[in-house]
Amino acid sequence: MELRQIRYFIAVVETGSFTEAAYASNISQSAISQQIRALEDSLGVRLLERTGRSFALTKAGEYFYTHAKSVIGQADSLARDTRRIGEESDLSLKIGYPLNYGAEELYMVVAWFSRLYPEVSISIARGNHEYLYDMLRFGNADIILNDQRRAFSDEYENFELIECGRCVEIAEDSGLCRKKSLDISELRKMPCILIAGKDEQDKEREYFSNTIGFGDSFLFAGSLEEGRLMAVSNSGYMPIDNAGTLPPTGSALRRIPLSRDNSPLTVRYCLFWKKKDSSYYIEEFANAFRRILTEK
Repeated sequence: MELRQIRYFIAVVETGSFTEAAYASNISQSAISQQIRALEDSLGVRLLERTGRSFALTKAGEYFYTHAKSVIGQADSLARDTRRIGEESDLSLKIGYPLNYGAEELYMVVAWFSRLYPEVSISIARGNHEYLYDMLRFGNADIILNDQRRAFSDEYENFELIECGRCVEIAEDSGLCRKKSLDISELRKMPCILIAGKDEQDKEREYFSNTIGFGDSFLFAGSLEEGRLMAVSNSGYMPIDNAGTLPPTGSALRRIPLSRDNSPLTVRYCLFWKKKDSSYYIEEFANAFRRILTEK
């Protein structure tokens, strides 16, 4: 059984015609018929039942077709990555992740990946949602971890990791800290503390105000630690997602689940990368990340 024979078989099934498959494969009809017969002989089963100029898939043929496309896809990916590795002297993986993400799982997967693939140099950048999106869009990142704020695009691999709850961290001596859950309507008179760089503050304010509904009073911190200090001092509350293993709040802060109209607020986190730039290393990294989160 040869890869070209599998390709010819797929072409015949998808075009529904030996003539059209031969034309698409740039060989003669007699040649493609011979290759399909050779494939069947090597397998020892019939894949097609021929009736005159038409044909139907046998049960074995249906099974073979279903799995053959995956085999060809893997072979093409293997060839592409092998060529790329052979052509590149400096292999690298550029990763982006959010400022407010608890990064324990990221540390774990980077450590695992580096042990397994020491030939790949890793660089890591942090930023807000739009900053990470632009990094990927303009080729400054190979793969990013981000929350989903847009509809999925066919241009990207949208590798879903986890759907998690949104919470707020609020001072222990706040009047709201004893509640088991907080509706966003209860927080509108308090400032909302967001973690954002100066260039991203307007976009973050717009998202959390207009899309999430946090009111219109915002303060900004440059890091999780700075945001927590502001929350401890009763300057406001800080929204945070349970997407990763966050550092503990300590005794001065409470982390309380958020709701809106009696429904818990949730957010989906994904890994994103451009389909045209997909590679073995990116897919390995993504699968390892999902595995670590699942096992957490």
